Amino acid sequence: MPDTTQTQTEAKSASKTKHSHAASTVAAPRKVRFNVGTQYQVLDVVGEGAYGIVCSAVHRPSGRKVAIKKIAPFDHSMFCLRTLRELKLLKFLSEAGVSENIISVLDIIKPPSLDAFKEVYLIQELMETDMHRVIRTQDLSDDHAQYFIYQTLRALKALHSADVIHRDLKPSNLLLNANCDLKVCDFGLARSVKTAEPSGTETGFMTEYVATRWYRAPEIMLTFKQYTKAIDVWSVGCILAEMLSGKPLFPGRDYHHQLTLILDVLGTPTLDEFYAITTRRSRDYIRALPFRKKRPFSQIFPNANPLAVDFLAKTLTFDPKKRITVEDALAHPYLEAYHDPDDEPVAPPLDPEFFEFDLHKDDISYHILLIAYSPYDSYIHCYLVHCKRK
Repeated sequence: MPDTTQTQTEAKSASKTKHSHAASTVAAPRKVRFNVGTQYQVLDVVGEGAYGIVCSAVHRPSGRKVAIKKIAPFDHSMFCLRTLRELKLLKFLSEAGVSENIISVLDIIKPPSLDAFKEVYLIQELMETDMHRVIRTQDLSDDHAQYFIYQTLRALKALHSADVIHRDLKPSNLLLNANCDLKVCDFGLARSVKTAEPSGTETGFMTEYVATRWYRAPEIMLTFKQYTKAIDVWSVGCILAEMLSGKPLFPGRDYHHQLTLILDVLGTPTLDEFYAITTRRSRDYIRALPFRKKRPFSQIFPNANPLAVDFLAKTLTFDPKKRITVEDALAHPYLEAYHDPDDEPVAPPLDPEFFEFDLHKDDISYHILLIAYSPYDSYIHCYLVHCKRK
């Protein structure tokens, strides 16, 4: 564990840093305070999301550059849930030895006391950029697209082998470094396949589903009876399409526009696809739409590698049962240069009870369940105690 002496550190966005052995103070137009002790010199803000800020930093004892993710989840129960879910899942994947293409948590800064535990600081590998920024600033070669998609699928194979769905794959959640190494991040929406059933009791799979709609599979939009690993494969297809063209394939403005864009490409569902839609409301909605002819991906991407076009056709299918699996995608000829089944690790299946706390969000006993859930890690135990006290 890092030194728990709490020293306020400020990160900059564009200004000079004042160096000292103690935690550094940086002048910035917008100051971001990081209480990370003296072992880390915080440098620049490199990313910011709905419930976290990421800064680059240097671990002083080793000289290693790292990323520090600051999360203040305790004011919102959903953020608390996502933080817990991500911590536990990343730990599981790391211990399973399958995290080469998955972001790792190197450490968590422990607060001096529970009363002072207002924020969570995750120490992670530093990745220079993400796929969203890369796509926006440069054209990717077909070789780059192959390599990035291969690494994404390699991470997904590890995740799916554990019977876990990521649920939020998009370019900004694919981190990259100068060596073109890719790591999937942001597992706050991940869920066990065995608990990902929206029918009946509506256990909450969709109630917190706020992922960018552009990468959502049609079965999510139309509330199919069961969501499967295929929703992640759809997202991979959308990401590849964006790599090839430099722009999102389905940039829907809202729910209706999103479905319209999807059907403009895939065409009106066949009878089999139509009856796979399990809610009457969704079927009625589709039935009321005008007929659309399917557009071949070869027309949308006339200059693309034909194998990439075939890959898109197999990942972007309306019926999730006809969508290729991650294993099939890895074995697709488009990725032949990189595919090596002996170097694509899998994890043991995750016990569905690993995510059982998701079923008790509205129960006071839910917080007690959390404490009993992971007593083996001091930092997670500390985190759970704080959730209970809230």
